[in-house]
Amino acid sequence: MSNILVFDSGVGGISVVREIKQCLPNVTIDYLFDNLYYPYGELDEPTLINRLVSLLKGAVKNHPPQLIVIACNSASTIALPALRAAFDIPIVGVVPAIKPASKLSRSKVIGLLATQGTITRTYIEELKQEFAADCELINVGSNELVAMAETLYRGGDISSRRLLEICNPIFQQADVMILGCTHFPLLANELNKIKPQGLTVIDSGKAIAQRVQELLNVEDSDKKTPDGILNHRALYTKSVSDTSLTAALFSEGFNEICVINP
Repeated sequence: MSNILVFDSGVGGISVVREIKQCLPNVTIDYLFDNLYYPYGELDEPTLINRLVSLLKGAVKNHPPQLIVIACNSASTIALPALRAAFDIPIVGVVPAIKPASKLSRSKVIGLLATQGTITRTYIEELKQEFAADCELINVGSNELVAMAETLYRGGDISSRRLLEICNPIFQQADVMILGCTHFPLLANELNKIKPQGLTVIDSGKAIAQRVQELLNVEDSDKKTPDGILNHRALYTKSVSDTSLTAALFSEGFNEICVINP
């Protein structure tokens, strides 16, 4: 049976896990919360690269996966080359869905909703020039939305008015909005309540799941455990006493939650 390691500093990668489980219902998933270093988007590049290489070396040694998913845009854009050089197993990163957005847009005005760190990176402009040169790209960066997604996932309330204020530059001009942070699909229901009727919202989750499916042995991933139960694990790097998060993870299908020292 195939085992996948998915990681992020917070709950953002849960949106990716959902897509993988939908595409590959018979794989086991270890979700690694690097909550000791949350949030990744605020770390400088050398710190993030060194942290992830060290973290994953320990995690892979203790819990060997067949494939790793970097379920974070910041980590993917900064650390992916270093991680691929450090490991001999497939590693899948996250790229904002600029290419499909350009194909979907009728007005040729697309919006990118991401963290502040993501929208300021040069690779965003490189993606635009390669895949959406004929489009206007409206960038909105907000780290506040990450915290809002974390709150909502735990069952808390967020301000629809504030969400509208943040997204309004895109809402007013674009006909396609890209969710360029894995946290943001967790806000999808709230976004759908306030977005303009003609606006299409997309993210990279399904494309990531499809890439995972391509890289794994399909026949192997179709096999079930002997008892038919999949052991999905949520692993922390720092202990937490957040019962609302624990409850959310159990409801997500994780049946083991523990702290590791990779």
